[in-house]
Amino acid sequence: MSSLPIDDSQAALYTVGQVATMLRVQQAFLRRLDEHEVVRPSRSPGGQRRYSRHEITLVQYVVRLTDEGMTLAAIRRILELEHELRAARRRIAELEAERAGGDPAQASRRRTTR
Repeated sequence: MSSLPIDDSQAALYTVGQVATMLRVQQAFLRRLDEHEVVRPSRSPGGQRRYSRHEITLVQYVVRLTDEGMTLAAIRRILELEHELRAARRRIAELEAERAGGDPAQASRRRTTR
């Protein structure tokens, strides 16, 4: 049996109105996040924004950061740096695995147990 789109955290299923209601934010705020390239939801064939569960979680994080007084430009940079950090950590795990002759998951577990 194949999985349903609702099982996929990346499936763009939610409209701007639904997300605004869920998170108790204004629709204009969500549009501003898209315009400032902070959270870029997918678009339906008709051009409407569609959010995935992953993007909704990201919007929640952005709301917390704006509540702390951060600008959208600062938040965008934070998100970029966090993405780069995750990529660097994955690469370190790969290199450690290559050096140890094992797989990256084992190297990552070894690194976190030190």
